[in-house]
Amino acid sequence: MIDLEKSETSILVVDDEESLRLTFQMFLGREGYGPVVTASTFEEAMGLIEQQTFDLIISDIVMEGASGIDLLRVRELGLECPMVMVTGYPNINTASEAVRLGAFDYLAKPVKKADLLRTARMALQQYSLWKEKERLTVEKERYQQYLETIFRSVRDMIVTVDHDLRVVQMNDQAKNWAATHMPGLAIGTNLEDVADSFAVFAADVQKVLECQEAVSEHRIEVNLETGGHVVFRISASPLESQQDKGFLGVVLVFRDVSRLEDLEKRGKRTYFHRLAGVSRAMQTVYTLIENVGQVDTSVLITGESGTGKELVAEALHAESPRREMPLVKFDCTSIPENLMESELFGHKKGAFTGADRNREGRILQADGGTLFLDEIGDISPLMQLRLLRFLQERTFYPVGEDRPVTVDVRVVAATNADLKQKVQRGEFREDLYYRLRVIDISLPPLRDRQGDLPILVELFLARFSKRLNKNITGISDQALQLLTAYRWPGNVRELEHVVERACVLCTDDTITTANLPEEVRSGDRVVAASANGAGTETVFSAEAGGFAPVSRENEEAHIVSVIAQTDGNKAKAARLLGIDRSTLYRKMKAYGLE
Repeated sequence: MIDLEKSETSILVVDDEESLRLTFQMFLGREGYGPVVTASTFEEAMGLIEQQTFDLIISDIVMEGASGIDLLRVRELGLECPMVMVTGYPNINTASEAVRLGAFDYLAKPVKKADLLRTARMALQQYSLWKEKERLTVEKERYQQYLETIFRSVRDMIVTVDHDLRVVQMNDQAKNWAATHMPGLAIGTNLEDVADSFAVFAADVQKVLECQEAVSEHRIEVNLETGGHVVFRISASPLESQQDKGFLGVVLVFRDVSRLEDLEKRGKRTYFHRLAGVSRAMQTVYTLIENVGQVDTSVLITGESGTGKELVAEALHAESPRREMPLVKFDCTSIPENLMESELFGHKKGAFTGADRNREGRILQADGGTLFLDEIGDISPLMQLRLLRFLQERTFYPVGEDRPVTVDVRVVAATNADLKQKVQRGEFREDLYYRLRVIDISLPPLRDRQGDLPILVELFLARFSKRLNKNITGISDQALQLLTAYRWPGNVRELEHVVERACVLCTDDTITTANLPEEVRSGDRVVAASANGAGTETVFSAEAGGFAPVSRENEEAHIVSVIAQTDGNKAKAARLLGIDRSTLYRKMKAYGLE
């Protein structure tokens, strides 16, 4: 069985005698070495050396033209592998010259097989040890560079101290901070000679020196030489030698955390595209959008109604390489099921009654860009199947067309339904669910977005005061407190409608509690139960001049009335009713108002 290391060993045999070349090649090859390459002249050998790397070179000293000694001299060009010289006339001068020029050994003719193999083995072993040493040296240097880079660039301030409390080393962070705030702290100075405020640093070092154990992280106040004071987070650990584990001193690590929270807040984004908020939940959403936007894959946006799923879809498109191409939106609940296939996939002229011309569907309109499918959880099983085939193959058939159409579209879907439960109940295809949910962005409800409500209120106030041509400059503390305490089942969309209503009713420059709807002032839910058990819902009523409770028995008539007031504009009607557009479509379907 051939040794794997031997089989990967490249050897060059140089000799002008063909029989010797072939004999050496045979001996070495049978031993398992390879590849074994031969050359008959100095020039041929040099050509091979320039083309490939060898682990061992065996060369005759006496050849026609240039000799093997000349081959040894090329080591000055950087040849590192061992070389074994073969001579028929061994003498001291020849041997010393060969060794002086770097030959590993020399063999006298006639060369015995055992001598050849033993010398080759020893030369290759030495070369292997030399290469390992070189590798470890390079690795050590690289590791040292890594440590020095980390030491220089880490955000914490690092100071090493010897047994005499003398500062031995400081990273760039520590040097820069000391130069500005505490010039007395420098390499070579004693910690006890620095400002009195640094006594706690010296105390920590003394503890480590005495017990040779780390001092756990703690916080201290330090008075600066330049005036003022800061709060440091500090820890101290033993500094040991890597070779003999000897105790060298102490490592101090500290960071100014006086304004850490302010710095973190300063780094947060208040606005991101059309989204607004500084809460941790929204910062996570912003980061997800940035990362996912660049990846050309399907995204499923989930969250309660009114949380801003459409705005996330817009932000994803804006962050993607497709930003210059169209973003086509399709509300899966706004189109009757019998027209949805035509609306989404398009149709051919004459495909059905009323199809008097060819029509591009939303998918083809979005070619090269992004297709946003809102309320994807409400589509029929047939549409689920057609959509799945499109996602798998990126081709589709317009209604009445027998030739497939291929498009390059990124699909972003959104739903306020729990698709996982729908899959378990058999109401939504599992394969389509996982096709859509390659990446999942979950939007938090407004009640979980701590600190975002005042920002959103300010944003909506500026928008509606300008739209209504009113000089509304702010909101009272009491009104803002009521808004903050409310649960917001309709989330940001409900807040937007409430602020719009308040701006409509406001007669001064400040929104007050009187301008807020009763459910916000009382803290009640939007949907409540009346005394006789009949449900009521707070919706916009033109007759009442604002939001008012409407019984469920009269809800159908009220919806018809509001749609008539808006001349059939369902988006505006949903806004006036204070409900989500998809909710309006579902109610219309339930009452047979399609």
